[in-house]
Amino acid sequence: MPEIAPDTDGIERVLIVVAHPDDCDFGCAATTARWTDAGIEVSYCIVTDGQAGGWDRSVPRDRMGPTRRAEQTAAAAVVGVSDIAFLGYPDGELAVTHGLRRDITRVIRQRRPDRVVTQSPERSWTRLFASHPDHLAAAEAAICAVYPDSRNPFAHRELLEREGLEPHTVRELWMMGNAERVNVWSDVTATADRKLEALRCHRSQYPEWEPLEERVRAWLRTAAENAGLGAGASAEGFYRVATA
Repeated sequence: MPEIAPDTDGIERVLIVVAHPDDCDFGCAATTARWTDAGIEVSYCIVTDGQAGGWDRSVPRDRMGPTRRAEQTAAAAVVGVSDIAFLGYPDGELAVTHGLRRDITRVIRQRRPDRVVTQSPERSWTRLFASHPDHLAAAEAAICAVYPDSRNPFAHRELLEREGLEPHTVRELWMMGNAERVNVWSDVTATADRKLEALRCHRSQYPEWEPLEERVRAWLRTAAENAGLGAGASAEGFYRVATA
C-alpha cells in the first residue's frame, strides 16, 4: 500500500533528471518546492533543450532551445532551484547510449545527491503522452547512471582519471510519471500553486493556459484521493527504490 513519504529526514541533496524542459514541472515541481522549503538542495539535469517543442511554427528552430532554457530557468526559480545542468541533446532523437549514461553519471558525481528523481522507463498505456520516447530513454539512462555507473570507479574511466570525479553511491531512486506504479505519495497541498506558477513559465509550449491548469489540478486532486488525503488536498506520486 503506498505511503505518505517521510521524505526529508536525512536528505541533503536531490538531483532530478528529465528529458525536456517542463518535464520536472509536470512531474514533481510541487514536491520540489516542499523539499527546497525544508532546506534540501535540489538540482536539475535537463537532457535535451526541447528544440522540437512549441506550437508556433513561425518560431525558428534554432531559437527554441535557448527559449526553453530560459523558461526552465525561470520555472526552477519558482520552486527554489538555481542549479541546472543542460546536456543539450537533440529533442526527439534521444537513445540510451554509453555517452548519455556517461554525461548523466558526470552530473551525479558532481552534485553527489542522496536521491535521484527521474521519469519512468516503462510505457504507460493509460497516459501514453507521459511515455514520450525521450522520457523512456532519459529515464533508462539515468537509472543506469545511478546503478552501476556512478558508483563504479571503472565505469566511464575518463570521469575519474581525467576529470577527477570520484564515484558516488546514490541512496535512493524515485520515478515519476507512471500512475500505474506508485508506492509513495507526496502531500503537496501547500505547494500546488507553485507547481502551476512554474508551469506558466513555459509560455512557448502552451497557447491556452486555462485548460492545462484545470487538467493539472485534476491530476493533483486524483492523486490526493488515491493517497487517502482529505478533500481539497493535492498530491504527487512516485515509485521509490532503495539503491544504496
